[in-house]
Amino acid sequence: MKTLILYATKYGATGEIAERIADNMGGAALHDLKQSNIPDLEEFDCVIIGSSLYAGSMRKETKAFLAKNADKLLTKKIGLFLSGIAQSDENKYFEGNFPKNILQAAKATSFLGGIFDPSKAGRMEQLIIKAVTKQSDYINTVDDEKIKQFAEWMKQ
Repeated sequence: MKTLILYATKYGATGEIAERIADNMGGAALHDLKQSNIPDLEEFDCVIIGSSLYAGSMRKETKAFLAKNADKLLTKKIGLFLSGIAQSDENKYFEGNFPKNILQAAKATSFLGGIFDPSKAGRMEQLIIKAVTKQSDYINTVDDEKIKQFAEWMKQ
């Protein structure tokens, strides 16, 4: 099974998660949706799409890709993941961000955690994170066990 992992990230954590998924699947093609040369979906049996969340919304690159390619994606095995430091309401984030038909067709969905590095964030983002999480230090909630489980679901 030939797999493509597409992701959109602001500071790199979602890209790191995508790489970990690829490693757990025994290799997959990786592509950042910020880049314009998106591989031809026809070449892949499985497509995994991931995005970071900011204020509950996924990246605009992911939304644009989904809107443009929904019909092609529905002919593939689909996996969806989100990254962020939120710890609850995972279903709400999937339902609020992914088109219903894509979400229903997905073989697996998972919220895989995230990273907040204050040295990479602007002052406003630092204040928002502090207000929401009550923390202002480095936060890493990436869950390697959930990444492994997600990859296993997608290999089946």
